[in-house]
Amino acid sequence: MAKEETTINEYHLNRHQPDKPQFAIHDLHEYLKKHQSNTTRPHIHSYYQIIWFKSGAGKHFVDFKEYEVLNNTLFFIAKNQVHYFDPNTHYKGFLLHFNETFLVQKDNETDFFLKYTIFNSPYQQSSCCMDKDMDSILEEYIRQIIRELKGEEAFGREELVRASLKSFLIQVQRRKNELEQADNIDSFTLNEKRVQLIKFVNLVDQHYTKGFSVAEYADLLFISSRTLSDITKQVLNKTPSQMIQERIILEAQRLLLHSNMNVNQIGYRLGFDDPSYFVKYFKKHTQLSPSEFRKSIS
Repeated sequence: MAKEETTINEYHLNRHQPDKPQFAIHDLHEYLKKHQSNTTRPHIHSYYQIIWFKSGAGKHFVDFKEYEVLNNTLFFIAKNQVHYFDPNTHYKGFLLHFNETFLVQKDNETDFFLKYTIFNSPYQQSSCCMDKDMDSILEEYIRQIIRELKGEEAFGREELVRASLKSFLIQVQRRKNELEQADNIDSFTLNEKRVQLIKFVNLVDQHYTKGFSVAEYADLLFISSRTLSDITKQVLNKTPSQMIQERIILEAQRLLLHSNMNVNQIGYRLGFDDPSYFVKYFKKHTQLSPSEFRKSIS
């Protein structure tokens, strides 16, 4: 018996209501065809994206890194990440958009896990390949979402869509864990060290423009600088200082790409009192000056 193919154009929840949790699902091929002039150039969004490449092969670019696209590859794009699609490639699949308030409703372990691992993780890839068994499971969640969005304002509609989305993401994380175990990699679980690491990543994201020292971040986590260094070394093989530097450079690259600010203004935005020091700092970590980087991506 032939497998039922899930087809859509697009469906929305709370469209054009920015003060409410929002969700949308699109047919990937139709979306890329409609928005090709924008999607094939580096850009950012203020919301989260799941891109499910059901079929098609090519490249996808996330935060200035190139990733291979194969059949049944999923990408997880956090808000404010730079990404773009390769042109002239025929993809089939789904594109899910949602804002942070749709994904994170409660201060619990699952919401914390989904927000800061799948979408904001410095130690997990932005993509994951599905096998046939997982493909059918994820397809069913997509069908459930579409059924709810097709209907009118039925009781509990938003909650059922959210529950299907979270179930979808949890299944994906299980698949990631299986792949890591098969490759003899220590799969991601929420042990105490990794929770502290995620909290550190979150704090850096909040405060990287303030020039905090490693000791100040450690104080915010109620641990010693040595303990923080041990955690980042064991899990990522990086120092806390490296992680802070990488976050500053990434934001500088994003601003050079999508803002109209000049180099001095970007330096000030990132907490540099001396614009010339910002230029030296950027060049030290990227081997290009800010102006050279901006020209290279224009």
